[in-house]
Amino acid sequence: MRGLADIYSTLFRTDLAVQFQYRAAMVIWLIGRIVDTLVFLSVWTAVARSQGGQVGGFTSGDFAAYYIVMMMMGHLTFTWFMFEFEYRVRSGAFSPLLLQPLHPIHRDIATNISYKFLTLAVMLPTVGLMVWIFDPVFDPPTWAIWASIPVILLAFLMRFFVEWALALVALWTTRTAAANQLYFAVSLFFSGQMAPLSLLPEWLQTLAAILPFRWMLAFPTELLLGRLTPTEVLWGAATQVAWLGLSWGIMAAVWSRGVRRYSAVGS
Repeated sequence: MRGLADIYSTLFRTDLAVQFQYRAAMVIWLIGRIVDTLVFLSVWTAVARSQGGQVGGFTSGDFAAYYIVMMMMGHLTFTWFMFEFEYRVRSGAFSPLLLQPLHPIHRDIATNISYKFLTLAVMLPTVGLMVWIFDPVFDPPTWAIWASIPVILLAFLMRFFVEWALALVALWTTRTAAANQLYFAVSLFFSGQMAPLSLLPEWLQTLAAILPFRWMLAFPTELLLGRLTPTEVLWGAATQVAWLGLSWGIMAAVWSRGVRRYSAVGS
């Protein structure tokens, strides 16, 4: 464990230096995330006002709080390796990674965390500005704030393993854009990004509870908004642990089979 900690420390320092070389790209990516949030927030705020001030138990202030927290949850848990893996395989950049005495997933985890650590310098002031502009209703109980720490960590690991397993499809086919877009379309709907899940028909809420997407984003968001009881939080955390074990198992199985099938392309 100490050796792995030293490896991660080195990877973090290296990746932070690399991230600084792509400052303009990071700003563009962050702007895209903020714009998405503003679009959904504006739409649902307009709907609430047109319905007399609230819809489905959400006022304009509730929607503001929901989407501001959802934006941060998306930032803390998202990955991009589903898109990058295809390039790695096509360009031949994946082959050198297999020759190193370190599983490639460790490098990707370090890169992901270093990016998020660096971009918090922009995200946190943005959240403060949005709070000032939109006046969200945000008053979670203290226990919910503390409980959100392990819940967010589980959500990140869940999402990382699920999406890394999906990225490994590139070991079978060098074009994965269609699979990636389908995944994100389903995730957009069932993770609560498009609309709070409580506004969906009951049968869709049941389906969302079965699929992993709710537990990646909507669950930690609802927790931080104080919309869950302690029993619901415990049940949700147990569901996260179950999905984490399943996603890790799927990722490990896909990796084992994919590496044996992999044929280098590119140069």
